Amino acid sequence: MQEQLIGTVTHYFDKPHVGVVQLVADLSVGDTIHFRGHTTDFEQTAGSLQVEHGPVESAAAGSEIAIHVDERVRAHDEVYLVTD
Repeated sequence: MQEQLIGTVTHYFDKPHVGVVQLVADLSVGDTIHFRGHTTDFEQTAGSLQVEHGPVESAAAGSEIAIHVDERVRAHDEVYLVTD
């Protein structure tokens, strides 16, 4: 499995379990992503994506997205797209 850096976490909201990610590459619903940081290391499928408080199926590089996360993420965690 290969990984490509697609973004960095800028913020985390605990109660809704949502991370805000600044993208440097495209991301789509259904993609497998890997969150990695000093105390963060997990993979998940990108489910719910939002841009400007509205749901989207994909987001382009340069976008700031909100994504529902399975575990806690922290500012400066890196986000990777997992490919075969």
